[in-house]
Amino acid sequence: MRGLGTVVNVAAILAGSAIGLLVGHRFPDRVRETAFQGVGLIVLILGVQQALETRNFAFPLAAVVVGGVVGELLAIEGRLEALGERLRRRLSHDAGAGFVDGFVSATLIFCVGPLSILGSISDGLGNGAQLLFIKAALDGTVAVVLASTLGIGVALSAASVLIVQGALTLAAGGLHALLSGRMIVETTATGGILIVAIGLRLLEIKRLRVGNFLPALVIAPVAVALFAR
Repeated sequence: MRGLGTVVNVAAILAGSAIGLLVGHRFPDRVRETAFQGVGLIVLILGVQQALETRNFAFPLAAVVVGGVVGELLAIEGRLEALGERLRRRLSHDAGAGFVDGFVSATLIFCVGPLSILGSISDGLGNGAQLLFIKAALDGTVAVVLASTLGIGVALSAASVLIVQGALTLAAGGLHALLSGRMIVETTATGGILIVAIGLRLLEIKRLRVGNFLPALVIAPVAVALFAR
């Protein structure tokens, strides 16, 4: 069944968020803070690992720099935050100060990365949803920790996953024909750099506007197509 992987992924995020919301407050703040920092460290290391898959750092470098400029001009991060704020107002004015940050951070964590892209394409081509099942387990676990700290905004990021991965699954045939192995490698490396930025943000080392770098994921394969030899 095409699309099953995304459905399971969304369900895992919702379940993990529910667990975090229900039991997270029972733990002392220091416990939740340490768990949250643990997620930040894992995200950071995962990003470094993926970034090192590049065969030529010129491609992710150009993609991130140009993508960042495009994202700033389009104000993608601000639009994501505005969407999160609209959702917060619709749900409740008392949803909590971390609602928008939870929605934006969780959306970026769950939607940026090779498992999201490759898993959706594999599922859409009918080759199985194993990658998305693995991603679902990871996302569900992370959602428990994020929701216990940042609140219900994390659960709303499931809608972002449904839209992004659903679209990739539907477009899988065309994407499979367009993306070469080298394009996937450099896009994965570029995504890894963005994941590093998310880790730095979660650890409160530097609050980078990660959303504004999202165009880099489109620029990377285009750059490979134009300049790779």
